[in-house]
Amino acid sequence: MAVRSHLPGYSKLTLFRGAAARTGIHVGLCLSLTFVAWLVVANRIPALERFALQRNVVAAAALGFFGLIPVLRFYAMPGRLWASGAIAWLLLSLSYRALSFFFSRLPDRYSAFQVFMLGAVVYTIAATVCWIGGVAWRMRGSHAATVHGASIPPNNHQAS
Repeated sequence: MAVRSHLPGYSKLTLFRGAAARTGIHVGLCLSLTFVAWLVVANRIPALERFALQRNVVAAAALGFFGLIPVLRFYAMPGRLWASGAIAWLLLSLSYRALSFFFSRLPDRYSAFQVFMLGAVVYTIAATVCWIGGVAWRMRGSHAATVHGASIPPNNHQAS
């Protein structure tokens, strides 16, 4: 009797088996939940209005913390860093778009596309900096190996 090891349609979900996609989904959910909590506290709890600056600083710090997770996890793999960050920011911008139906003045400042592009540009810059840093680190290691290794040609000139 044959036993199926996977459910039907399992092969279609292979996209989400990679670490970059899983990290992007988890970070995107954390970013979205943080943003939802920030909006609800800011707009539906008027008793906390006097703490608006502190609320905004804490929420921005939480978004920054969660947004930094792909950078810290994939700093040595810029392609995966960008993919993970783009997936995370896509989920955040989709939740931003959904929240704009409930908070009508939300898209007045930024549209969901502008929010996505803001995150995509930030993750592109981070991936580029990590890539350049990796190239410089490998060049430094390569240079140190040739200077201190056996690949330095011998000095054939005798001092007279």
